[in-house]
Amino acid sequence: MSDTSIALLVLAGIGVLLACRVPIAFSLGFSSFVGICLIRNPTAALGMIGSLPFNFAASWELSAVPMFLLMGAIAYHTGMTSSLFQAARMWLNGVPGGLAVATNFTAAGFAAASGSSVATSAAVGRLAIPEMLRFGYAPSLATGTVAAAGTLGALIPPSIPFVLYGWFTEQSVGQLLIAGIIPGLLTAGLYSAMIIARCTRNPSLAPMVRETVTWSEKVSILKQIWPLPFLILGVIGSIYSGLATPTEAGALGALFSLIIGAIRGELTVKSLRDATRDTLVTTSSLFFLAIGAVLLTRFLAMAGLPGAIADAVTEMQLSELELVITMALVYLVLGMFLDPIGVMLLTLPVFLPAFHALDVNLIWIGVIVVKMIEVGLLTPPVGLLVYVVKGVVGNQVPISVIFRGVSWFLVCELVIMVLLIAFPQLSLWLPELMH
Repeated sequence: MSDTSIALLVLAGIGVLLACRVPIAFSLGFSSFVGICLIRNPTAALGMIGSLPFNFAASWELSAVPMFLLMGAIAYHTGMTSSLFQAARMWLNGVPGGLAVATNFTAAGFAAASGSSVATSAAVGRLAIPEMLRFGYAPSLATGTVAAAGTLGALIPPSIPFVLYGWFTEQSVGQLLIAGIIPGLLTAGLYSAMIIARCTRNPSLAPMVRETVTWSEKVSILKQIWPLPFLILGVIGSIYSGLATPTEAGALGALFSLIIGAIRGELTVKSLRDATRDTLVTTSSLFFLAIGAVLLTRFLAMAGLPGAIADAVTEMQLSELELVITMALVYLVLGMFLDPIGVMLLTLPVFLPAFHALDVNLIWIGVIVVKMIEVGLLTPPVGLLVYVVKGVVGNQVPISVIFRGVSWFLVCELVIMVLLIAFPQLSLWLPELMH
């Protein structure tokens, strides 16, 4: 049997294991180990397993992951994010669907601190959904807004998917993080425009909140949320200006969040313990998954599949646009069933050779990849963020209602994807200014 045939057989085996609900990290690692044994020998496979995890975990670039996660965990457990929704609600009081719009921008702010879509939907959902339901908002609008707004966690820096993508593709992590700013703000803006348009046309979706808020109250609430913008701008500004690498910016962010929590009197032994535990658990899960993906990449390289794919793309004469659309469709389908980071790390070894063959800008592709894996968090039958919101609301709202609410945001995502593909400068303008 040829090496290419073995590679295709291993990829099919991964699909079978995933269909049997074997964890993605184990599916990738075990299948790759078997493949290396078949192509080389068990000694080579064992040697690779012995050295690869250490070499991976010792990567300087990837140390940004636990730093960003720790920064977000401390910000959450010390209460820096709790007043965001209250402030957004006061300032957007007179806007149609104001609470939903406030939820959307609260999620954008929380996403910039946490870098996690799941954490964003869970935290903002606990704050905003009870409030929207109390004021008579349609359950589909309230829950759908929270689920969709969680996707901002992967685009607005700091972003864990961008860090992993940058390491995997050997692209600048700093440029990738900055590249997500405009697409993230575009997403938040289009979501808000859609909410306002729907609520203007059908006011019963979101009855106007009748409460008087003075300018002094609006200014006063801003004094309570100063730590989060300070933290976010400090991290993004240090990366954009070149004063710090993403890893250094993550460490500074974690340090600043500790200092701010202590100044506010919110940094307790319990909050620090909880933040550390959350960081360790999430980092361990991500690293196990990424190690399995790296092992798969090494195996595919041994089998010569990347070269075969590049040759096939050259012979097929696919255009850049056709390849990008094909990739987007693959991510859309896989995202319905698999964890987003798992989808990205599973498919990058297959798609990268094709993009290299066409000399495609991988910063631009990174934005599209991260955007597509986030769309997968909303699509049925899995839709991870939908189930996160379901866990927040319990039996108050049926899962079908949440999916119905999310469908409007998926239409927005289609528009955004068309814009990002048609106008690459939306993703590349800010990174190019960094030079």
